[in-house]
Amino acid sequence: MPVNGTILFSAFEPSGDALASRLITELKRRDPDCKIMALGGPRMKAAGAELIETTTEHAVMLAGALKHAHEHHQRLKRVDAWLSANKIDALVPTDSPAANWGICKKVRKRCPDAKIVHLAAPQLWAWAPWRIKKLRRLTDHVLCLLPFEPDWFGSRGVDATFVGHPLFESEHAQLEQGEGDAVLAYEGKPKFALLPGSRPSEITKNWPTMLDAYVQLKQKYPEMEAVVAASDEHRQKAIIDLCPNSELPEGMHIQTGKAGSVLDWADVGLIVSGTATLQAVTHHTPMVSLYNVTKLGWNILGRWLIRNRPLTLPNLLSQHIIGANATTELIPHFGEVQPVVEALLPLMEEGDARNGQVKAFKEICDVFQTRVFSQGSADKFMEVIGA
Repeated sequence: MPVNGTILFSAFEPSGDALASRLITELKRRDPDCKIMALGGPRMKAAGAELIETTTEHAVMLAGALKHAHEHHQRLKRVDAWLSANKIDALVPTDSPAANWGICKKVRKRCPDAKIVHLAAPQLWAWAPWRIKKLRRLTDHVLCLLPFEPDWFGSRGVDATFVGHPLFESEHAQLEQGEGDAVLAYEGKPKFALLPGSRPSEITKNWPTMLDAYVQLKQKYPEMEAVVAASDEHRQKAIIDLCPNSELPEGMHIQTGKAGSVLDWADVGLIVSGTATLQAVTHHTPMVSLYNVTKLGWNILGRWLIRNRPLTLPNLLSQHIIGANATTELIPHFGEVQPVVEALLPLMEEGDARNGQVKAFKEICDVFQTRVFSQGSADKFMEVIGA
């Protein structure tokens, strides 16, 4: 079935680039001649989209986003001019709702008949639920990655469909298995994985606490080995630079671009809250999740914006599926090391704590086996646009 008209995708982070590329690949497989334009990154281009602008080089949040506000304002002017000269039939804003609201507004103004189909639901259930009115105005459908989201949005007047999550697809797991087996050479006991996040601000905030927790645990478990999963070489350098004398401590190693292999290798992980925690679920790796914030920032802003509990994706899913938290989440956390160590200790040896998490993770994974993201998202998207 042909995909009629011109589709515009917009993504503003590497994660959005990766997510959008999977839907683009499937649409191009179904109709190689379909016209797909994008504000995006290299993965979207490789999938077959024609880039209007490259927009995914720098992932920013909160204060970082404010510094880029002027740049994005100028981009919106360019998008407005482009839409004035180019008719589109659908917009797929991917992730990054704060950056995508402006794009949606421009499309509603310049191309009022175009369908707007959000790819990945804005997490309004976790923060700023009052923005549901804005979403109702600026979407025709939401493609949800999490199974509890359609009911939440549907009860508030927004059409939404659960289409699965790429992390749970067998194809994604096979790609991760090809990352390399170098980490398997580290035969510590226990094997400890540290995933300090992909954004520079996350590393700066969380890595010192993670490093101190490792040092304390190493005293109790002298044979322990640890592997740090860095998303790229720039993040690897940032992690090492934050260590004393810019050197990793004894027994700690670092791998770049091999998070899946690191999680497969590990007995337990300490992971900065985000998509990586969900990745640990797919690998059945017991973990503690962490996210450091300042007390001032939390008291002034965070505690009022973020009302949802729990906060991590694994616990949100486990609450929905089994009615209980699967993991310990230290969020918000204010940098203290001892609570992190105490949360990890029950997981450092084989026993009920580890086995309980693995059992919960398997139950979460079973729910996602009923959905294949690329197929489900493409099917629903084509239905919404009337293809």
